[in-house]
Amino acid sequence: MDVQVRKGDTLWYYAGLFNVPLPLLLDSNPGLSPETLQIGSPIQIPGWRTSTHIIEQGDTLWKLAGETRLSLDALFLLNPNEDPGRLQVGDPLLIPERVTNRVVNGNRPYTYTALTGDLQALFKLYPFIRTSVIGQSVMGKELQELRIGRGNESVHWNGSFHANEWITTGVIMQFLNDYLLALTNKEPIRGMDVQPFYNRIRLSIVPMVDPDGVDLVLNGPPEGAFGETALSINEGSRDFSGWKANIRGVDLNNQFPAKWEVEAERKPKAPAFRDFPGYEPLSEPEAVAMAGLARQRNFSKMLAFHTQGEVIYWGYEGLEPPRSMTIVKEFNRVSGYEPIRFVDSYAGYKDWFIQDFRQPGFTVELGQGVNPLPLEQFDEIYQESIGIFLASLYM
Repeated sequence: MDVQVRKGDTLWYYAGLFNVPLPLLLDSNPGLSPETLQIGSPIQIPGWRTSTHIIEQGDTLWKLAGETRLSLDALFLLNPNEDPGRLQVGDPLLIPERVTNRVVNGNRPYTYTALTGDLQALFKLYPFIRTSVIGQSVMGKELQELRIGRGNESVHWNGSFHANEWITTGVIMQFLNDYLLALTNKEPIRGMDVQPFYNRIRLSIVPMVDPDGVDLVLNGPPEGAFGETALSINEGSRDFSGWKANIRGVDLNNQFPAKWEVEAERKPKAPAFRDFPGYEPLSEPEAVAMAGLARQRNFSKMLAFHTQGEVIYWGYEGLEPPRSMTIVKEFNRVSGYEPIRFVDSYAGYKDWFIQDFRQPGFTVELGQGVNPLPLEQFDEIYQESIGIFLASLYM
């Protein structure tokens, strides 16, 4: 929601007027100097939007302020040209409206288009979110990183490394929306005050690593060469439900230089619907983007969300730091997911992250069953994962 600065207004005043934490307000207006606001400058108020009320007989600003539980000055601020004593029946009046409900519905077939639409809605409501395009998919779709918070410790989440595990993106996006609601409304999540996280943590999220693959699974093959290639790899079948790879048949979570040669020796030797690690590590633009992001951001903790199994893989060759065990025990306590330290699988993002950065890295396998997991499991998976999201921020 935008307002215009009046004489004497300050960001501190707006924070009190709309009951929004000052750091969120400051970060929503990064180009402005709080000490030298210019009259008429636009100010973005996070977590608020406007609705239009058509003035009826008997309406007054005092009456409307009481009915909407708003400060009278909030109405004056949005309607500076209205004479409070001469409201005209039939005229529109802007009403500030606090956002208290989600705009994200993760419980649906979560395509790249669904993600893009939800991101646009969140950026509009929560302008303190920072976003970067970290790369592009094979087909040129933008790979978006979101950043929330101003702390020194950087925590990273990602989803949909595998195409038919797209439910992970919906889970991440729905929790992100709940986190933003809790921040702007000063409300807890599961009894936990999340306000301190904003000042302590810089949260980095790549909600969909493999958008081409996700769309292939959910929408079928695209027109043109990429779709024809995918159909050929899939032996002519238009059922892509088992497809884990990117659009050209490379398994992105087998792409990283952490014993990649071991996986290459025992996995498919040519593009396939799953498990082909590529002809060399980091051959795919999606994997290159994720490796570059980790090098740039210096994550202190990384969680890659996959499906399925209700387990958490947390070790790699004994290179994980001792605090990884403490963290994964807390993940187990809050979710019931079983911690597994070592597994005979390599070249994953978690493996490479631990190997190269010696920081805690986790592969969280949400839900149980056959991928793609049915949406009937979404609510249960979401409730199981909330504790993991929170614990990644406080541990």
